[in-house]
Amino acid sequence: MAERTEAPSQVESGAGIANPEIWPAYEYPVPNQPEDEAHIARLLSSMTLPEKIGQLIQADLCCVSPEDVREFNLGSILVGGNSGPYGDDFAPAPAWLSAADDFYHASVDTSDGGAGVPIIWGTDAVHGHSNIIGATIFPHNIGLGAMRDPELIERIGAATAAEIRVTGQEWTFAPTVAVPQDFRWGRSYEGYSSDPELVASYVGAMVRGLQGPADGDNLLAGPYVLASTKHFLADGGTDNGVDQGDSSISEEELRDIHGLPYRPAIAEGVSTVMVSFSGWQGRKMTGNQSLITGVLKERMDFGGFVVSDWNAHGQVAGCTNESCPQALMAGIDMYMAPDTWRDVYADLLARAETGEIPMSRIDDAVARILRVKMRLGLFEAGAPSTRPLSGQYDLLGSAEHREIAREAVRSSLVLLKNQDILPLASGSRVLVAGEGTDDIARQSGGWTITWQGTGLENSQFPGATSIWDGISSAVEAGGGSAQLSPDGSFTARPDVAVVVFGEEPYAEFQGDRETLALDNALTGPYATMQRLREQGIPVVALMITGRPLYVNPALNLADAFVVAWLPGSEGGGIADVLVGDSSGAARHDFTGTLPTAWPLTPDMDDGALYDFGFGLNYGSTANAWADLPEIEVESAGDTRVWFANGTVPSSWSLLVNGTGDEAQTRITGVPAQALSGRVRVTAENFVVQEGARRFAVAEGTSSIHLRNFNPLNLDRETNADIMLLTTLRVFDAPDSAMLGSAGDTSSGMINFPMPQTNGFVRYGIPLKCLRTRGADMTQVNLPFVLTTEGETDFAIGEVRLGMDAEVILACE
Repeated sequence: MAERTEAPSQVESGAGIANPEIWPAYEYPVPNQPEDEAHIARLLSSMTLPEKIGQLIQADLCCVSPEDVREFNLGSILVGGNSGPYGDDFAPAPAWLSAADDFYHASVDTSDGGAGVPIIWGTDAVHGHSNIIGATIFPHNIGLGAMRDPELIERIGAATAAEIRVTGQEWTFAPTVAVPQDFRWGRSYEGYSSDPELVASYVGAMVRGLQGPADGDNLLAGPYVLASTKHFLADGGTDNGVDQGDSSISEEELRDIHGLPYRPAIAEGVSTVMVSFSGWQGRKMTGNQSLITGVLKERMDFGGFVVSDWNAHGQVAGCTNESCPQALMAGIDMYMAPDTWRDVYADLLARAETGEIPMSRIDDAVARILRVKMRLGLFEAGAPSTRPLSGQYDLLGSAEHREIAREAVRSSLVLLKNQDILPLASGSRVLVAGEGTDDIARQSGGWTITWQGTGLENSQFPGATSIWDGISSAVEAGGGSAQLSPDGSFTARPDVAVVVFGEEPYAEFQGDRETLALDNALTGPYATMQRLREQGIPVVALMITGRPLYVNPALNLADAFVVAWLPGSEGGGIADVLVGDSSGAARHDFTGTLPTAWPLTPDMDDGALYDFGFGLNYGSTANAWADLPEIEVESAGDTRVWFANGTVPSSWSLLVNGTGDEAQTRITGVPAQALSGRVRVTAENFVVQEGARRFAVAEGTSSIHLRNFNPLNLDRETNADIMLLTTLRVFDAPDSAMLGSAGDTSSGMINFPMPQTNGFVRYGIPLKCLRTRGADMTQVNLPFVLTTEGETDFAIGEVRLGMDAEVILACE
């Protein structure tokens, strides 16, 4: 695999311009109803320009109120991964429905003479209604891709739609129809497969499950919601798997790989399409008129409306998050401007008033949005709480829906190795070990209640079944016994051990990797497998993962190896296949096969260990196992961990700086001195022995820097809630301190109270804050700068990007 690089900053003349004539022509199956078209014409003639502009704007729940919707006539709101009604991301289901009513009533209020166009609420229900506590969480798409079962996909879509309707939303940003080509991409688990034909075989079924019949009308009268295929186009085809990066592939590859899933999407009348952050041949998709208008709307005959991604318009050449008329002119109909919506609204309105944006483009965009709202039946449906299924909270996580999810879990499991160990006899003594054994959040992955799927406990998944719960119940029902032991220790010798291991939850940004290898920090269960093997105890390795990874040591150590992907809330589906009856006969066989190739080495340079479509079952012959090559992985992580275990990544430096003529000192080992002895650097324990560096400053000004001689482009991370995280223990507080990031020509620093602490504390600064404080986040040479004044003594345990701050510092 090539080294990760960012997309080129310059757009070559003519690059990234599609030729629509070489793309397939489709026919959108949703007829324009004459009465709806007449209604649209009446609305367009009566709406004021500000009201029309309002319809083009979608704001996030974090940053908008019902009063704003009333005043600005906004067309839509969304709930981001870390937003919730009334400021509570963990709000119970009734609060979601109440908030939906609040926004609806505000949107239809015509007391001031406004148009009263009802609002629609979009949500990322990407594997079930996954923002809602108690909802059914289905396997993520990569697991569904292992099933090869479009009929089950349609049932999953229908169940998801029903649960969305319970809490009053009408629109899901699903299905993701990405065709991932490089699984270092942190969103690759949102794609069904690397094979475009497999992805295409699922898309129509999922759209049909969510929306109903292709030519269906008045969707809210039935159990349906609007679907949105995403992300148009080639979000899964960026060079080196860089999220929001650029794809340099040919137009033929763009069409045949990443465009193929839009054939069934159009055929099933998908109502909305979300455009990608990413670019093609240096031109950002959100500003690519040749693809949005020329290919999607005209050649493919897409008759719904096009929405941008989260502030993606700000990445278009010549644009900012606050201003981008180019996106509208390229064919975007609705701006997803979560926290910048006021600025975007004002900018579009001002440009429309001067004639810079033609009224024909505005009217076309508004008409498309109104047409979809009318197809939805929004004008007649009434408040969300009055619609079919609303408030039927027993549908959330219902037994019927959980059984569909459990079937999907069974069907998605892939067996890579079995030396006559599986299935387990239900009367066995089973040890269940590993870090992810009894962790429903971990088995569910990202986009689960929170954006990254982190910071959750099992209590927030009422009615769900962990892997441990499923295995123990199945074994004990057959007269056997099960013992839960994360570290693999036991009191009674087991007949067999199931060791659960794999990835922790992540979503975009956090999930990008440098190599296709499991993080070293997550390989502790390998030692557990080794100890059990040395004691003569057979081992079943059960891997939780959002992508194929190099895990040869685990494959070598285990007698059986099962890929569970990210199964979601119904861990019992795993036990259905692993645990047989009392005689050891299988209750359910393995039917899942790999949705993409499995790597032999971390960089895939030596090809695949297992090809696309591989998967054993209980009828497969157990061949003699030849140990796989094991390669030392220095680091599987990417540039988001900048200091850990007392070291920095290769090509980085840990520096101590002073003032005036004081020489800069690079710290390569400890103990060390800097600034003519004013600073002493020693080791301090953190996570591991000597995993932190302690700085005792006698007096004056000192700065601790982490320098990367290849500047980082962190601009895309400023478009979210990603933070600069610094884990510190302060033994003696300084007189004052500043913390932030810097480049060669700019810096963003904030005042840091830096109080004395009893232990290590993880502080966070939102990267968007550093940008507003003056840092050029596209050229960051010094991603970490901590400057102190006066005598002080502190230790740095870790510096990285993330979201799990214990203390969030104010952006002053």
